[in-house]
Amino acid sequence: MSNPNLKTHIKRWFYNKRNQHKLGVSLRTVGVILLLAFLVSFSSSAKESRLSKYKIVGWGRVTATAYNSMVWQCDDTPWITASGTRCREGVIAANFLPFGTKVMIEGFGDQVFIVEDRMNRRYTKRIDIWMRSYSGALNFGRRQIKYYVVEG
Repeated sequence: MSNPNLKTHIKRWFYNKRNQHKLGVSLRTVGVILLLAFLVSFSSSAKESRLSKYKIVGWGRVTATAYNSMVWQCDDTPWITASGTRCREGVIAANFLPFGTKVMIEGFGDQVFIVEDRMNRRYTKRIDIWMRSYSGALNFGRRQIKYYVVEG
């Protein structure tokens, strides 16, 4: 007996030969399920490979907000961070992490943020993400995020 090709094998698996009726799953559905399974495994492996470039030394869940360099949102030097650097993409403010800590935030792809700013003392477990535009910061709003402290 020769080995059946893949399509024939799938047909035999989804059809009950004794009763000659379909079990309710078409070959197209099987193909879609296999494709989705492949894509999910690929996307999770991409995330793992992105994180594998860095050594994860900690993680947590905190409230995140966004800010920009509007005078009324900052102190008297709106474009200068608390560590003395200039505000730019990739800068975050956090009171519970030391200056220079590298952080990856879920939902921002492979972007690595650096803690270079501080917030008001009343915010002990919060991350504030610097954004270029006021409307971008408003759209971000306040949300719970998962963050990873990374080295490398």
